[in-house]
Amino acid sequence: MKMSQKARTLAQGAAIAALYAALTYAAAAVNLAYGPVQFRFSEALTVLPVLSPAAVPGLALGCFLSNLASPLGMVDWVFGTSATLLAAIGTRALRNVRIKGVPVLAPLPPVLCNAAIVGLEVSCLSGAGAFAWGNFSWAAFGAGALSVGAGQLCMCYLLGLPLLLALEKSKALGRVLG
Repeated sequence: MKMSQKARTLAQGAAIAALYAALTYAAAAVNLAYGPVQFRFSEALTVLPVLSPAAVPGLALGCFLSNLASPLGMVDWVFGTSATLLAAIGTRALRNVRIKGVPVLAPLPPVLCNAAIVGLEVSCLSGAGAFAWGNFSWAAFGAGALSVGAGQLCMCYLLGLPLLLALEKSKALGRVLG
């Protein structure tokens, strides 16, 4: 029985990773997935750690796979994946903080982590796209954090929270996650 649960958890994580990557590539097709202004549809999935611990590695892997296509290259592999992993851990930790049954804080870690970490990443890029700590400026950080954070806020709260509420209501979800 333990192996069955491990296999189920692995399959859940893999499915989440694949869905995250596919949705990010869809956003990339319309130039919304990479850079200082991002509206990744996949970020709506960052609420899934509320429902399953398998979502934590699934989201991180999905982000890494998505960022393989990033024009920022290895820098985005590290910063973007780190932001998503930390956000997923934070979301999982806040899963039981609810107001009137709604996990209103669950979408917040992805907003804050991506604003801070991707904002830092963007602020350290030169005009030519080369990353160097010496390129950092507070103005660039503020602008990057604000633009990335605004996109995250939209995706996580306007799409992610309703998705989470719908999934929690769904009777089919118990069979998938149970």
